[in-house]
Amino acid sequence: MSEHREPATPEAVAADYPETADIETSNDDYATRFSGAVGAWLLETQERGTLGLLRGRLPAGARLLDVGGGHAQLAAPLCRAGYDVTVLGSAPSCRKRLEPLLQEYPETCRFMTGNVIDLPFEDRSFDGVICFRLLTHCERWPQLAAELCRVAAGPVVVDYPTGQSLNAIAPALFAAKKKVEKNTRTWRLFRHAEVREAFAAAGFAESGRFGQFFLPMVLHRALRCRPLSVALEGGCRALGLTRLWGTPVILRLERQPTNLLNQGKIQS
Repeated sequence: MSEHREPATPEAVAADYPETADIETSNDDYATRFSGAVGAWLLETQERGTLGLLRGRLPAGARLLDVGGGHAQLAAPLCRAGYDVTVLGSAPSCRKRLEPLLQEYPETCRFMTGNVIDLPFEDRSFDGVICFRLLTHCERWPQLAAELCRVAAGPVVVDYPTGQSLNAIAPALFAAKKKVEKNTRTWRLFRHAEVREAFAAAGFAESGRFGQFFLPMVLHRALRCRPLSVALEGGCRALGLTRLWGTPVILRLERQPTNLLNQGKIQS
């Protein structure tokens, strides 16, 4: 039986939530990391991977929840693809970059404020759930994963950076990365197995994966040459390097039948 969750009240909105990393990714300063031709290409790759994982699983008109999506990186392409999108942010300020979209799609795009690790929705109340730019900055990320699964009737799609890639040297290069990106911050690198295990605890298993880039994103930002980056990544993808070691990873997970859960057949 579904557990009823009341929408966030003004009092709750005014309170400090325990995880609010999406406030920073929703501001204009963060958006500068994806400005220019190279930034647009980075977002196009993310969009292609995300829509590719959703198509065939969710038809146009499906209700999607975008948790922490005030960055507006995916709400727009999802609306254009015909989905009904609700974006949840940790503060009213997370609405700012979504404002043009809310006006363009008043019937199929809406914004709500709430706690990202205690979502104000009933169980399985959305056909699908996505969550980008948040897992890596969320200290209580297993709780976030459980909440994404709880409110999803269909697939959950998340992104995360993995250390099982060239990102393994990222900590040593953090100072250089800071100089290039200016507004970068610390983040967590995941092992694929630990992400799968967290979602398996909620009854979900991996059903699709898209590695975005073989070469570090900071390199592409430093090169500032879209044609060169496209050529380099195209070669890596053709050689199968991106499939094996691409990052950030876009992962699709789906609810598993109870009998498979009981038999321990979920991959971890």
